[in-house]
Amino acid sequence: MTTIIHNKLIRGIVAVTLIASAMPLSATVDNILPRPKLVEALSGTLRTGSELLLEDATANPVLARTLAGILATGTDGDTLKVKVIKDVVEGARDYPLASYDAEAYRLEVSPGGITITAPEAVGVTRAAQTLAQLAEGTEKELPAVTITDWPAFKLRGFLHDTGRSFISLEELMHEIDMLSRFKINTFHWHLTENQAWRFGVDAYPQLTDSAVMTRDAGSYYTPEECRRLERYAAERGVTVIPEIDMPGHSKAFTRAMGFDMQSPEGCEALKVILREACDAFPLAPYIHIGGDEIGYDDRFLVGMIDYVHSLGRKAAIWNRYNRPARLVDPSVLKADLLTNWATSGTLVKGVPNVDLRYNYINHFDVFADPVGIYKTTIFYEPEGNSDIAGTITGVWNDTRVPTETDIVCQNNFYASVLASAERAWAGGGIRYIEEGGTTLPVEGPELDEFADWERRFLHHKAGILKNEPIPYVRQTDVEWLVTEQIPNGGDPHASLPPEEYIDADTIPLRFEVGGNTYNALPARGAGIYLRHIWHPIVKGFYDNPRKGVTAYAWTDIWSPEEQDAGALVETYTYSRSGDEVAPRAGCWDRRGSRVWLNGEEIPAPEWEQPDARIPQDDPVCGLTNENLTAREPVRIHLRKGWNRVFLKLPYADNGGTLRDKWQFTFVVTDIAGRNALSGIIYSPNRHLSAHTR
Repeated sequence: MTTIIHNKLIRGIVAVTLIASAMPLSATVDNILPRPKLVEALSGTLRTGSELLLEDATANPVLARTLAGILATGTDGDTLKVKVIKDVVEGARDYPLASYDAEAYRLEVSPGGITITAPEAVGVTRAAQTLAQLAEGTEKELPAVTITDWPAFKLRGFLHDTGRSFISLEELMHEIDMLSRFKINTFHWHLTENQAWRFGVDAYPQLTDSAVMTRDAGSYYTPEECRRLERYAAERGVTVIPEIDMPGHSKAFTRAMGFDMQSPEGCEALKVILREACDAFPLAPYIHIGGDEIGYDDRFLVGMIDYVHSLGRKAAIWNRYNRPARLVDPSVLKADLLTNWATSGTLVKGVPNVDLRYNYINHFDVFADPVGIYKTTIFYEPEGNSDIAGTITGVWNDTRVPTETDIVCQNNFYASVLASAERAWAGGGIRYIEEGGTTLPVEGPELDEFADWERRFLHHKAGILKNEPIPYVRQTDVEWLVTEQIPNGGDPHASLPPEEYIDADTIPLRFEVGGNTYNALPARGAGIYLRHIWHPIVKGFYDNPRKGVTAYAWTDIWSPEEQDAGALVETYTYSRSGDEVAPRAGCWDRRGSRVWLNGEEIPAPEWEQPDARIPQDDPVCGLTNENLTAREPVRIHLRKGWNRVFLKLPYADNGGTLRDKWQFTFVVTDIAGRNALSGIIYSPNRHLSAHTR
């Protein structure tokens, strides 16, 4: 008897279905991220040994390192037999995407050894990455199991804009190493920008002269460093797509060269640069040449696409492109890959499309937006095809933050990228984010699926990702009641009926104000958009948020003991992109939001630059401690038993900030803010019995 678990597409959801149940599923198998398609749990275990008999004609380096790590735990002298077979994987699905080989694999771990079957070498890499997760946390044995797996979408990637905000080569390589373990297979490297040109060009050293850089002066990547990173990525099954943006985002080029990209001299210089880019990235199948956000004649981009083709490479461009924004006509712009951004970047038939439209995590909240990323389909489809290559999660750090660690932490990089990575590997989702929004369901299959991803992600946060700056903590158990929008007469400070119950034992579920009834509605999650940044395209909690209103949110927290704790709290997430204005001293935000715990108001943080204007592209001024990801958690004290958290959330306009978000975040953590506080229960109006398990 065996236990077989299938991932099946049911109404667009990836559902886990138990077929037989003679053997329990190993904890290490149950923690694999992304979740594999087919798992067959077998009897027995494989005891690791100190000797290895490996048959691998592909000489896969990831497999060799993984096996070395497993062997390091062996002490009994057994011989571990590992065999790699290059063959088709029955039942696996694939579709064409130029330069992306099939990644299907079958991994068989039995008491007698390990067998990997894959049609291509990259499939062996994916099997080894799964094997490494199986071995994580084990000592002398691996669970006997057969895993058959393949991706729903062939391209699963991340993007860094290092033109605006430099990230060291070592950090980029570290991220590639970490993310590849979860089967991320693409790094889109945005190398050039208005602030700085980061790609070292031997023919034009003036491009990387510190004098022409307005941010992180003197920081760039040499051609040899580019080759080094590309080799490192390729060894881990990651394709690098370098981007030399043209003709827009090119003020650094103009400052350095003394002429515009679209001039005759500029076009000739770009051809030299593209030749050097091909030399610096010898393995890159695609060279991305940008093409967005500046007006130009299409003949410019047509000529550059043709030149990339003459160099034996494929050309990638943005869709939408040009200014005013237009959609790519493939009969005119014969690009080989389209990376879609913004709502108008709609699917173009006959060309592989990459979906980045709502994955710009530089605008995103720690908790609500990973929910949206995870719940959504990719370009409205549960699986990829010849027109839909996959998805990339982008970090456009336009606004300066203090360090490269802040880029990773403040953008909630790992949680967001790995939520997208699982959706792209597993496929599914019920609705595209334009319909599904970012709100965590109160109950149902979407909640269950996200909670399972969250459990596995937090397992790896505590394991292989333990040294990464990850602000995300468990949120699926956080329950709220949130009122409907109550008119405040244009006064955000007006005290309305819900405030009478800030520390009452119970709060009514409806309120009479001005002859109208306003109900309290259930909500779930640590972060909730009442109005999403991209409303009305992306929905928040309210379908139709109105101005001149106040919302109230509350929950009760049961603590088994009196204890000190931390809390992650904010009422506005500052995008790492776009001009902003910091909160005034003593205020949580610029709208008048307030937060109470047990009837005592929680004071706002001491802002490092209160009421300051924070410009997007300034070389020095930027974000400091405005976001919860950049400051210590709030110190709170929980009494034994019930504790009331109560928030007042007025809404009129953006309060002077560029982005019109209406939201709140609250979750109780350990003192350090690293993990959600264990042993507590969130239950609005103190229905403890409903949470006993």
